[in-house]
Amino acid sequence: MRALTVEPGKAGSEQVTDVPEPVPGPGELLVQGIALGICGTDREIAAGEYGSAPSGSERLILGHESLGRVLEVPADAGGGFAPGDLVVGIVRRPDPVPCPACARGEFDMCRNDRYTERGIKDRHGYGSQRWTVEADYAVKINPALEGVGMLMEPTTIVAKAWEQIERIGHRAWYGPRRVLVTGAGPIGLLAALLGTQRGLEVHVLDRAESGPKPDLVRDLGATYHTGGIPEVAAKALPDIIVEATGAAPLVLDAMENTCPAGIVCLTGVSSAGRHLDIDAGAVNRSLVLENDVVFGSVNANRRHYEAAAAALDRADRSWLERLITRRLPLERATEAFHPEHGDVKVVLEL
Repeated sequence: MRALTVEPGKAGSEQVTDVPEPVPGPGELLVQGIALGICGTDREIAAGEYGSAPSGSERLILGHESLGRVLEVPADAGGGFAPGDLVVGIVRRPDPVPCPACARGEFDMCRNDRYTERGIKDRHGYGSQRWTVEADYAVKINPALEGVGMLMEPTTIVAKAWEQIERIGHRAWYGPRRVLVTGAGPIGLLAALLGTQRGLEVHVLDRAESGPKPDLVRDLGATYHTGGIPEVAAKALPDIIVEATGAAPLVLDAMENTCPAGIVCLTGVSSAGRHLDIDAGAVNRSLVLENDVVFGSVNANRRHYEAAAAALDRADRSWLERLITRRLPLERATEAFHPEHGDVKVVLEL
């Protein structure tokens, strides 16, 4: 069986290799891999920045944006699965202690960092022609989503972000009208999609002046901007900002440019080592006097996968298909680690 693997910590070690056929354990589904989304996390692991293989393995099977078709269902599997079902595998597993959050199914909020993650941390991923997954960590999706189902995992990230935004908003009267999303990559565009599904006026800021991104935003009924956050915010007056780039200057600008009682959700992961001069007192004054909230959000639990499945089911299929700007066969997987102009989402066909 062929799989996309990497030697964690060794830059440029990604390659398609032969690996043993998976053997389902108790309660595990055997799944035929259909497709795999490639994201920035995969590229960072391939660059040797982080990632860890399972104990006893030198190489890690990459891949966390999964889509597969069930081949075998054991008698002891719950969830009502049947051969032929389309499924997505949840990425994170709770720590073995477990911490209070993991013990309650909120393993995306693990408190002691002993969680594991498929294709990232101590567990093989879904980037193989066949894989297994515990029935409790598989999510069934509408067969009509077969062409775009690998978008489920990135959608879970923004489903969680919106859940947290709404929980924070309900600390008081909550009636947002406008949201500004910074970054028109997959996370930003999916955040914008969920914003439009909530009936909000959506604005998206990105530096691309051509290519598919402006049209994808406009076809959502949203407004596309280039330039800086202060200029856009002065006109759009956002109640909510979803920051999806991780670019340090944008993070700081987002913190200073919401309406009173504004909410800033940070979903982009910044690189360390860049230093900026900031007026910390002015930032603090603004946050305190306007009752603003800034928070970070990453990963997802089963509830967010189910919310993501519902959001994708409501979305326009042709719009979702346009997010996928390159499809590559598994044997050409290494090409996916070299972004091309106009890329939004690159997908491997398994």
